[in-house]
Amino acid sequence: MRSKLVAIAIVSTVVASLTPPVAHAVTNPKFPLSTKGNQIVDAAGQRVIWQGVNWYGMENEAATLIGLNARDYKLMLKQIRQTGFNAIRVPFSMQTVAKGPEVSGVADYIGSNKELKGKSPMEVLDAVIIEAEKLGLMIILDNHSQADQGYRNDLWYGQAGFTEDMWVSMWRDLAIRYKNSPNVVGFDLKNEPHGKATWGDGAETDWRRAAERAGQEIQSVNSNPLIIVEGIENQVVGGQQLSGHWWGGNLEGVRKNPVVLPVANKIVYSTHEYGPEVSPQPWLVSKNLEKNLLDRWNKGFGYIHDQNIAPILIGEFGAIDYSTKTISGRWMKAFTDYLGKKGMSWTYWAWNPGSGDTGGLLTTDLVTLEKSKMPTILKLIKVQQKLLKK
Repeated sequence: MRSKLVAIAIVSTVVASLTPPVAHAVTNPKFPLSTKGNQIVDAAGQRVIWQGVNWYGMENEAATLIGLNARDYKLMLKQIRQTGFNAIRVPFSMQTVAKGPEVSGVADYIGSNKELKGKSPMEVLDAVIIEAEKLGLMIILDNHSQADQGYRNDLWYGQAGFTEDMWVSMWRDLAIRYKNSPNVVGFDLKNEPHGKATWGDGAETDWRRAAERAGQEIQSVNSNPLIIVEGIENQVVGGQQLSGHWWGGNLEGVRKNPVVLPVANKIVYSTHEYGPEVSPQPWLVSKNLEKNLLDRWNKGFGYIHDQNIAPILIGEFGAIDYSTKTISGRWMKAFTDYLGKKGMSWTYWAWNPGSGDTGGLLTTDLVTLEKSKMPTILKLIKVQQKLLKK
């Protein structure tokens, strides 16, 4: 008991020292959200910038958010909000959606977690969404994979027996389930399409075609959520200016073949951006690094923002090394400066620790904030808050 009390005292001190004043927090938007040019706007026409975190776990065998094995879910959500974030991207697998009757990764004897005893993965998510709404947190659902731990699969079908029809039906079911949950604001249709995924050729592997199909099905039952469409890796009809991209990072196809849905002003394009800790890349070299990165970002996805086509969500970015003396740290500074200037939405990977190449914003005790990371992230929040006041 004493160790838990000490941990709580520590996080209170850290949050107090690293969190911006409540007055700087994002005012709760009026739902539903829509888009206007390169901005997300609420029902009153006020600009919204998602400044969030990824809280993963529902895409693996435990089928629940990592950290609920050790902490009260309401306290975890409260900490996310008090730290300054307004959104959570929740990765999940199709297998998790289908699972029951109860999850294995919840300490249901801790505080509010007692409410989760015996619940299925989706019922636990329901409870998290309800509490998040009370706190002013928006939820983005991210279909991370079909099978548990299946994030490496390149397409939205073909894994563990799942078909495209099943994928579309799943999104329809989720749209119905959360139709009356106003803070479920975005559906990220497929995490990081890559490999065989194409854009604009009309084939079975055409991600643009599939995204339109799923988006149409969602909008037929629920027109509230924003439809989030990630890029691919290569194979864009009409060609591309850059020779290589991160998985899901190639949005160059939007130039000639944008996604079109029946309900207008509901599309957000999304990309993921990482430094060398995730994987060495030819563009992540010291010479002219910042200049080269800016050129890549503008050609790869920034043009969508600059040409007022649609908003951009950076669904994932993160690092362990923030030192400006390293390639990783220089990349992080350049990218957060870029996001601050452009006012693009983002969800950091990740809130919880455990990701081998980026770590988390929490340390391994699942309570304490990473002191080396938070100043950069809080600076980004503060810079973007100024944009919202203009």
